[in-house]
Amino acid sequence: MEQLPLGVRWRDQSVFESFFTGPNQLVVKELHGLYDRGQSQPAVLWIWGAEATGKSHLLQAVCAETGAAGGRAGYFPLNEEALAVPAALAGCEQLDLVCIDDLQRVAGNDDWEHAIFNLYLGLHEQRGHLVVAATSPPAALNWQLADLRSRLSAALILHLRPLSEADHVAALRLRAGLRGLEIPDETAVFLLRRYPRDLRSLCALLDTFDSAALAAQRRLTVPFIKQVIEQRRED
Repeated sequence: MEQLPLGVRWRDQSVFESFFTGPNQLVVKELHGLYDRGQSQPAVLWIWGAEATGKSHLLQAVCAETGAAGGRAGYFPLNEEALAVPAALAGCEQLDLVCIDDLQRVAGNDDWEHAIFNLYLGLHEQRGHLVVAATSPPAALNWQLADLRSRLSAALILHLRPLSEADHVAALRLRAGLRGLEIPDETAVFLLRRYPRDLRSLCALLDTFDSAALAAQRRLTVPFIKQVIEQRRED
């Protein structure tokens, strides 16, 4: 899997198989197999949605899939301190796929806008793909560079919708199953109603419960979860 030095390596768990689609089947359909479809797919895809709806997961999943298929991909989350300068994108036009996360953070920044516009031109010339994620659609952001605004507004715009509580339960059970854990519905509901519905944080909790359940040879019941949480507080 080839990646530029300044890029950020994606999480091993962030693949399409671990993403619960719920109401977002269309978004997943457009991203899944992007590299194999090549030029039949739009050159720029824009994913937008609220925080904690899975945008980062999907960007990393399409990078992982591209790499596994023999392509060259780079993932660039703009909330990373190491990527706080536009020079982080230098040379990325040589890749088959570039994913930029939290793009709304740099809208209105002249240096960043020119860097992204140049990246777009380079990828277009090399027939590469640009996939970005933000909390808003491109028309809602305050772009200063008219050429960039027009290019991004012409992207395939995909709205990532939040999951319902039932979908969150199913998503948590999917992630648990991939760890070899069985999590009853009532346990999943218990966690969702007491912790933020951020699957990244919930999956970190699953790691803790996984180790505890293995050591104690216990199922992930509500009483057992309460016991583990209480032990963590005491520690």
